[in-house]
Amino acid sequence: MPSPLKLKDKLFYGWVVVASFFIIGTAIWGIRFTFGVFFKSIESEFTLTRTATSAIFSTQMVLGGVFTILGGWVLDRYGPRIVILLMGLFAGLSLLLTSQTNAVWQLFITYSLLLAMGTSAIYVGVMSTVSRWFDRRRGLALGLASVGAGLGPMIMAPFATYLIANFDWRTAFIVMGLLAWLIVIPLSRLLKRDPYEIGAVPDGVKTPLKDTESEKNYVKIADLSLAQAFRTRSFWLVIFIFLLFASSLFLILTHLVPHATDIGFSAVEAATVLSVAGGATIVGRLLLGIASDRIGRKAAAITCTLLHAVAMVCLAQAQDLGTLYLFALLFGLGWGGMGPIMAAIIGDTFGLGKMGAILGVLDAGFNVGAAIGPVIGGLIFDVSHSYFLAFSLGAAVMLVATLLITLIRRETKPLELQLNS
Repeated sequence: MPSPLKLKDKLFYGWVVVASFFIIGTAIWGIRFTFGVFFKSIESEFTLTRTATSAIFSTQMVLGGVFTILGGWVLDRYGPRIVILLMGLFAGLSLLLTSQTNAVWQLFITYSLLLAMGTSAIYVGVMSTVSRWFDRRRGLALGLASVGAGLGPMIMAPFATYLIANFDWRTAFIVMGLLAWLIVIPLSRLLKRDPYEIGAVPDGVKTPLKDTESEKNYVKIADLSLAQAFRTRSFWLVIFIFLLFASSLFLILTHLVPHATDIGFSAVEAATVLSVAGGATIVGRLLLGIASDRIGRKAAAITCTLLHAVAMVCLAQAQDLGTLYLFALLFGLGWGGMGPIMAAIIGDTFGLGKMGAILGVLDAGFNVGAAIGPVIGGLIFDVSHSYFLAFSLGAAVMLVATLLITLIRRETKPLELQLNS
């Protein structure tokens, strides 16, 4: 039987990083994406309109853009351990304090501000760190590490619904806040910035020292700085893709449960639809992540946006539970694949050396879109008393994003061209 020491030697630490982010992401994304479950409780408790209730979440996303940029800079400079540790601390604190609020203005501090500090940099943290650990299998690794974005809502949405139904929304926030502390803070200690920190190279390939040095030199030569990336067309294309995708995504995540209950389904059935979407994201992340390694990043990303657009059309027309489940399946596949594939495109396009800072600024565009989508949905509902126009607009937005993806181009030279230049 192999000794534990030999087994340890055979295990590439990059997979430990992936597994840690798998669990951390399940907690953080689960907290971040379940606001819709609390939507009607908060609306009723504080006597708010749909627009005003949406604004609580939208403010969190706007503030998240600031902390995403800051988190990306800190990741490049100090590594993921300190960033994820602080995120776990603030996420738990946010939910515990939110459970004690008794005025609307307090929600904008305890939920909008503190939860932005605790959750906004999760995408940047996962994608920039795992991208540094993998090269050939980057699509698969990013897909596995980010499974929590789907698994989190799949677990947290029905769990929070159960707590709200059997206790109240305040108790649900307390329990979820404690879980954030118990899960995220300990696991943050397992994270490492890149393979060079432990004397390894990406994908666990055992390479002679001179090749390792060459790998380091490649990072220094080929990768773009944030200032250099900022001046490229592809940088702005990605920002707008993120903005459009997030506006449609968070329109759904915020208003899906209220919409489903409006058209006659129970809160449990509505939460189940969200859970099905979360489960489908797991399949999307894995299958489309692998596909991106084989058929190309752009083709895989375009598949995701088209799936999302078709899902929005299904949602706009849905009147029965079967159509809602079809929507959830298509939506989850597209949503799941988009995150890791876009991260891989960004790494391929700009390089990995300053990916934290670059991804942080790009993800700020995502946060702006995430803030716009829910408010527009709330406004359209308050005026028309229907989400049909909002969901149709979300489908159109994804078709525009599809076009923009086709225009992205690589902004760094291949290694052999760098060495010959």
